[in-house]
Amino acid sequence: MKRRSFVQSLAASPAALSAILWSAQARAAIGPTLTIAYNVAPPGFDPNSGSYAVNPGLQSIFKTLYDPYFEQDEDLSLRPGLLDQFSWSQDRNRISMRLRRDAKWHDGKPVTPDDVLWNLRRLGDASAGNPLASVFASNKNFTVRDNIISFDVQPWRANMLERLSFLACYLIPPHYYQQVGKEGFEKKPMGSGPYMFDQFERGSFLRLKANPHYWGGKPAFETVVFKFITDASSRVAEIERGSSDLTVDVPYEEYERLRAKPGLVGVAGPVTDIAMLFLNSVGVMQDANVRKAAVHAIDKKLIVSRLHRGLANPIDTLLVPQYRGYDAAVKTPYDPALAESLLRQSGYSREKPVEFTIQTTRGYKPKDYETVQAVVEMWRRVGIKANIEVYEIARHFELRTQHKLAPAAFYNWGNSTGDPESSLGTAMTTASPHSSWKSADLDARIRPLFEERDEAKRMEGYKAANAYIAQNAYVIPLFQFYQPIVHKKGLRFKPHMAGHVLPFKIGRA
Repeated sequence: MKRRSFVQSLAASPAALSAILWSAQARAAIGPTLTIAYNVAPPGFDPNSGSYAVNPGLQSIFKTLYDPYFEQDEDLSLRPGLLDQFSWSQDRNRISMRLRRDAKWHDGKPVTPDDVLWNLRRLGDASAGNPLASVFASNKNFTVRDNIISFDVQPWRANMLERLSFLACYLIPPHYYQQVGKEGFEKKPMGSGPYMFDQFERGSFLRLKANPHYWGGKPAFETVVFKFITDASSRVAEIERGSSDLTVDVPYEEYERLRAKPGLVGVAGPVTDIAMLFLNSVGVMQDANVRKAAVHAIDKKLIVSRLHRGLANPIDTLLVPQYRGYDAAVKTPYDPALAESLLRQSGYSREKPVEFTIQTTRGYKPKDYETVQAVVEMWRRVGIKANIEVYEIARHFELRTQHKLAPAAFYNWGNSTGDPESSLGTAMTTASPHSSWKSADLDARIRPLFEERDEAKRMEGYKAANAYIAQNAYVIPLFQFYQPIVHKKGLRFKPHMAGHVLPFKIGRA
């Protein structure tokens, strides 16, 4: 039907127009349940154990079920949470924090200082499975006075307070965990967070109910459903037909289209996640010419403008402008002629390319697979033949922990502390289970910074290490992500710099 005829038919049939308007309103309606189309499903529910505990994408779910020690505002600043006061001692050797008196577990039992102690000790116990146990093992010599818990930080960690609001750092009830064991906890997890576990269908959905005992008050929605939809186009369909109220990491071209539709709102801004290519310190990657050529052959600005519609920031290091220690002077420019020259020095060319595998997710982050495709094509033009292997994000964590990633692997790194120790330090030191490049020269530069008490010297040290990593091409930073979110107009949603989508913070407009 031609447009003119269609308009005339509507004018002649008010009922047809009314039906169309009602359908749009019905899609935009928000019921008693908040439904979120989410891009990653939890392999398990112990938030402090296993490789998945440090997956940034799962933190929104964990922060909904469990309390971290402290909370973070949308700008990453720390604020009171389950522990409503916290500070370093005057000599900065010891941390003290106060447990709020109105906190209860999901079963209604009060959270006690002894519960906090049990959790703190578990964080630093490598046998309990925390992937950051080596960090939290610094916390020792615990004491309790009334509801004040204190402990030394030895070896010293400058960002220990920030870490207690970050990855693999949530409180769970000791009495319940000891009663049901690890297997029972995985089947029915319990915490003290704003929502309680109700039902879980692996790979399908997680349904949560509001915690009536929550110290933070009553949320706007009694029920929350996380729908696990790894395919980006399916997440688009969820919001477009009204089956979900909010959807995350929408493909950029779809984001522009959806945000223009009546009844929908689009929000996109920079977050602390970055896109990077881990380089594994094995095989051909031990050749510095190959690594450096791989860096200089990538036109990051073109990838951002063409694939990401400008909704990302090209970066040259693991530190972005919102991180402490960022240095805008460190550059790794796009220079394909230099890349070809470097490869020739090692006997490679377009006719005789160096060959290796590159791994990537597909649909976990916007344009992840397409970004890797673009990188592979740019590499091909200078003499690098990379074969793409697609895997799920959970598989990435398994391989990374075992130091078995391919020579190159796409990943998004999150650092909601904003401190370089949590990004550059944790990503690149040999002892870290999260590093892929492992070499003694980096350890010599980074490890001393973990215990440097002079903040100015610490930042200068990280700036120097950051430049050294870029010069030696030990990792390939690509860009800082934006988080494109589309939600129904009836929701009140404020984006979080760390990319968290927190149901408790979502209200009705």
